Amino acid sequence: MLEQNLSRLLSGQAIEENEDLCDFTLADQNEAFVAKGIVPSTPSDYTPVINKTVTYIVMAVIINNEGDVLMIQEAKSSCAGQWYLPAGRIDPGENIEDAVKREVLEETGLEMEPTTLLMVECASKGWFRFVMTGLIVGGRLKTPADADAESLQAKWINDLGEVNLRGNDINPIIEHARTYYSQKQLEKPWHGPLLPAVSVSHRKLLLRLVVCSVQKSSNDVHVLLSEKTEAHFPFCEINHNRNLHSVLRKFMMEIFGADLPPHKPHGILNVEHCSQPGDSTDGFCITVLVSFKVPVEGIFPIDKYSWVVVGKEIGKALLERIPKNMTVPLHVIR
Repeated sequence: MLEQNLSRLLSGQAIEENEDLCDFTLADQNEAFVAKGIVPSTPSDYTPVINKTVTYIVMAVIINNEGDVLMIQEAKSSCAGQWYLPAGRIDPGENIEDAVKREVLEETGLEMEPTTLLMVECASKGWFRFVMTGLIVGGRLKTPADADAESLQAKWINDLGEVNLRGNDINPIIEHARTYYSQKQLEKPWHGPLLPAVSVSHRKLLLRLVVCSVQKSSNDVHVLLSEKTEAHFPFCEINHNRNLHSVLRKFMMEIFGADLPPHKPHGILNVEHCSQPGDSTDGFCITVLVSFKVPVEGIFPIDKYSWVVVGKEIGKALLERIPKNMTVPLHVIR
């Protein structure tokens, strides 16, 4: 079952895990804060609700064969006339993939078929942006004659210096997308297509870890498991009022103690999100790959956690995801 679930995560698919097995809940985190004399910033019973307690943004960066980027001219009064990538908020009851297709159609007049997540960005106060790319499969490019409240027009633009951008935050996103397309054309190593998995819904904001290390004496790959009631990959609740890097580090220290050996978070293996109207399932789970830079012989988990060796084939597949660009980037803005 461990190797089956690990294989599913490596291919971006969802796995079934009971949220009650969460290893580091908000209640646990708040208890640790109180013990240090810190007033918790998030209630232990926090529930994510789209456009109320969390904000999910979708953004599309689509590049044609000439290297042009699909851009829209904003209609909103605060930024009217400026240019930006097609983007907008996910509506209640809407999934990530459906939301990005809707935003692209409303703002550009074109029909998009998403092919992969390019990155996930996050900031405190429950702000998350899911950046996707894909193919244009239909529709008609919006012209000034089609201007409405969604946008004034859409264009394929090659040189961003020729237009007045709404914000420079999209420059590194477009650069990343262009690199992605160029490297794929050259058949150089890059992560495969990754679309959000919709077969599992979540009531909480969850961070799952696939933590690995290599045994020096045998070169066997070991993966960390939690043994809380039943064996599972470690996962914790995300405190949306805190920096996600901080949440990750505190969780790692919960597992390995204050003398945490050198390690590296590599990026996202999968995203699980299925928002159903009226079901209070506006949460999600992201799985992040973490590797240790020291052999497993020198890393000692605390309490309910333990290392488990995996087979040679799945171990090799796991190590192949460690190099740069082999996972979807997770960008923590603040």
